[in-house]
Amino acid sequence: MSALLEVEHLSVWLPVEGSPRSILTDVSLSLEEGEALGIVGESGSGKSMTARAIARLLPPSAEIAGTVAFDGADTYELKGAALRRFRSQVPIVFQDPRAHINPLRRIGDFMCEGALASGGQSKAAALKKATKLLGDMGIKDPEGRLHQYPHELSGGMLQRVMIASTLMTDPRLILADEPTTALDVTTQEEVVAILDELRRERGLALIFITHDLDLAAALCDQTAVFYAGEIVDLQASSTLHTDPLHPYMAGLAAARPAVDSRGGRLAVIPGNPISAYEAPRGCRFAARCGFAEDRCTAGRVALEPVASGFARCVRAEELRAARGAW
Repeated sequence: MSALLEVEHLSVWLPVEGSPRSILTDVSLSLEEGEALGIVGESGSGKSMTARAIARLLPPSAEIAGTVAFDGADTYELKGAALRRFRSQVPIVFQDPRAHINPLRRIGDFMCEGALASGGQSKAAALKKATKLLGDMGIKDPEGRLHQYPHELSGGMLQRVMIASTLMTDPRLILADEPTTALDVTTQEEVVAILDELRRERGLALIFITHDLDLAAALCDQTAVFYAGEIVDLQASSTLHTDPLHPYMAGLAAARPAVDSRGGRLAVIPGNPISAYEAPRGCRFAARCGFAEDRCTAGRVALEPVASGFARCVRAEELRAARGAW
């Protein structure tokens, strides 16, 4: 039985000044029904582009290699009604709801648009469902909110509206692209709790994109760590901090402040992050890695099984065995 989502060797190039520029390279991951996957990494590492590639929201000028299969079907072969059904099953919750909700339309129109376009629901039934979903999101007077415009709602309330709108078509996978970044800490916690509760109650699969390693570990079953357009560490979230498989993830874990003790300066990963299009031929982290050898830069490094996860490092097994090296 195949997974709900299968991404295999996905690579993406976008044209810049007439030349294709690498954005993603050899991204492979899978997701089962009801499972949550965290995607973490620095800005520009390819997190959001992965979500857009999965949802088929890349610009027409993008060049794509590899496959994205949803429920066994190659999504890049879908057209017309089949593509619309796929997008209704895999909606995105964006980072800034104010930038993605039409300010000239009422909340009710925004929420019902997708359900009406996909067919199968009358306007009255869609409004009734929207009212219930807003109530489920903890929004008071949900029926009244449907008649309001986006500028009349707070940022946290608008994010709840966006999450509710994704449920209008009974999706099977939600792509949450840094949905808490623009919110205050208290509202962030509430939104994350809503997403987690929805996933467990409805059996939804979830891809949660974030900069916050601890948040990904708390919410997701697996976590994929991106660096320069590649996955470098992919494993169970429960072991991400205690058993890093790649030197980059080990460096991130060492840089986390401890809340239960006081100490000196935090560890720092030397050098500067790079983009995928700037990447060298071999390991993209080699210039910043204290364990790099000549073989690290000799050629392409594949994502290989290590322990119970995967790492893109030719020395991963060796370094993990000598745990003190981290």
